[in-house]
Amino acid sequence: MFTGIVEELGSFAASVGERFRFNAELVLTDSSVDDSIAVNGCCLTVVDIGDGWWEADVTAETAQRTALGSLSVGDPVNFERAMRYADRLGGHIVQGHVDGVATVVRPGVDLRVAVGPEGGLRRYLVEKGSVTLNGVSLTCFDITDDDGGGCEFSVALIPHTMAMTTMGTARLGDPVNFEADVLARYVERLINLSPPTP
Repeated sequence: MFTGIVEELGSFAASVGERFRFNAELVLTDSSVDDSIAVNGCCLTVVDIGDGWWEADVTAETAQRTALGSLSVGDPVNFERAMRYADRLGGHIVQGHVDGVATVVRPGVDLRVAVGPEGGLRRYLVEKGSVTLNGVSLTCFDITDDDGGGCEFSVALIPHTMAMTTMGTARLGDPVNFEADVLARYVERLINLSPPTP
C-alpha cells in the first residue's frame, strides 16, 4: 500500500530478461529483500539490493500492461516505499496495481492525458477525484469523453511535483501508468452486488 507521494526520483539502470535494476539512494534506506517499492506507481518486490541500486523481477505480463516495458537505460523513474501504518497519508490510498497506460497529450503544469476504452477505466474518474499517474497522487479535472469509450483529463502540477517526479519531464506521447482510486472500485462492486436472498 502506498500514498502516491513520491519519495525519490531515481533511474532505470538495466534489464536482463525479467530482472530490472534501478539506481536509487533514499528508498534504499531501511529497505531489504522482500520489501515493496513502487516504480512509477507499479508495486515491485525487492529481490536484490546493493550500494546505490536495487533489483526486481518484472514479469512479461507486468511489462506489457504497464509503461515499465518501454523504459530505456537512464530514464528517470518515481520511487515510493510501501507506507507504514504510523505514516501520514499525504496523498490517497494507492495499491501499486496499475490499471492501464494513459498517454500524455499535453505536457507541462496543466498536464493532460488520454485514457483509452480498454478496461472501462473512464467510469472511475470523477471531477476533482483522485487518480495516480506514474505513482503520483493527483486530482483530475476537465474530463472530456470521446466517442470510443475513452476520455481525456487534466491534472494541475505544482512546481515541487514538476521538479521531484517524472511529471516534470513528461513529453507529448509519453506513456504513463494509470491507477484509478481504489475506493471507486469497491463502491462499484458493492452497488453491483445482488442483495442476499431471504
